[in-house]
Amino acid sequence: MPESPSITRPTLDVVAARAGVSRSTVSRVVNGGTGVRRQVMTRVETAIEELGYVPNRAARTLVTRRTGNVAVIIAEPEGRIFSDPYFGLQIRGISKELVAHDLQLVLLLAEEARDHERIERYLAGGHVDGALAFSVHRDDPLPDIVRRLELPTVYGGRPHWTPIPGEAALSYVDADNRGGARQAVQYLVSRGRQRIGHIAGPLGLAAGTDRLDGYRDVLFDGDPSLVVQGDFTEDSGERAMAELLDLQPDLDAVFVASDLMAKGALRALHERGRTVPGDVSVVGFDDLAPVSERTDPPLTTVRQDIEGMGRTMARLLVRKLRPHGSTAARAQAAVITATSLVRRGSA
Repeated sequence: MPESPSITRPTLDVVAARAGVSRSTVSRVVNGGTGVRRQVMTRVETAIEELGYVPNRAARTLVTRRTGNVAVIIAEPEGRIFSDPYFGLQIRGISKELVAHDLQLVLLLAEEARDHERIERYLAGGHVDGALAFSVHRDDPLPDIVRRLELPTVYGGRPHWTPIPGEAALSYVDADNRGGARQAVQYLVSRGRQRIGHIAGPLGLAAGTDRLDGYRDVLFDGDPSLVVQGDFTEDSGERAMAELLDLQPDLDAVFVASDLMAKGALRALHERGRTVPGDVSVVGFDDLAPVSERTDPPLTTVRQDIEGMGRTMARLLVRKLRPHGSTAARAQAAVITATSLVRRGSA
């Protein structure tokens, strides 16, 4: 059999010749350096694309002190991360954006104290250029870790802890949780519902408190016993719904702070013989298609663009990592994305 022809990878010199510039100019463009005119940079980028040039990552790391890796840190148990569609959507959005910028995602899970110690050692070792972190609770040590390491970080969700005086504004991406919750409860009121309960999320997370605040914005003089707390899991939603029915037998609606908890709540209502939405209307939050479209009946819920939020988190971090980016772009702090009510059969 004839031997397969060897594949020769284009070098910096070949790219330089194609673009009509020096080898050092190509190197500056590849390594994100400054001092290259926009017109010249465009010629080099075009030559790179035409030739299929792939930078030597190890050599680039030596020059730029960058690894090309980004840590995605999730402060939740492993079992929940791989069973809750929310995390899959967020990671998919992050991954798409990082790939577009030739960056590698490194997933780090923080469930116990020893996990945070391991993560701190890894981050301190210079293995990543920055971090994206979500599900960070009020008392989580992670913010202190990245602060000590001065690691560029973007958070998923509004920071729910007290910043250090004089500290620069933290960068984060979140949905309009409070506004979405108000819209959900106002809709239930408009449908004539009078005893509206709330299954809240964990109050150590901003999403939990913001959605509870949105509920209270509408029902500011409501009965405190109409609020029961869950933890964003399906089982907690079922338990909380059973508790609400015991406390408030005449309940005629419930706003649930997540779709998974709403799925559990629907199961509890069916087991108690309550019809939905005849006896009790149910509204969730998230619009996770594998959940909201497959419940019985399909779930009315507040939609947030989870995958889009992941992409936006990654985009903010990329701006922080660019040495030639504007100071304003690198310092951009908060992005709040819109929510909307999706009406289906449960309310």
